[in-house]
Amino acid sequence: MRKRNRHVSVWMNEQEYRHLKAEADKAGLGIDPFIRMLASGVQLRPKPPETYAALLRELSAIGRNINQIAYWANLQKSVSVADIQEAAKLVNQIHHMVKNAL
Repeated sequence: MRKRNRHVSVWMNEQEYRHLKAEADKAGLGIDPFIRMLASGVQLRPKPPETYAALLRELSAIGRNINQIAYWANLQKSVSVADIQEAAKLVNQIHHMVKNAL
């Protein structure tokens, strides 16, 4: 048995339909779920570009590397110039990645 047992039909002109389809696509949804979410009051935002997921993975990996450097610096109670340069290089990578993604 269907979970949804009510059907709603709406007539649209071509321009209205194209607009609805484009907005649903921006949100990464089909038309039916898009309309249901709008009707339930969900604030919809555009789906982030696919490159954002890759950017977040890279940022996470860089953050882990910086944390490892900080851990070893705290453990040894000193920091080498090479460690500082490596951390600075990683922060620079983050800066460039974010700047290029925007």
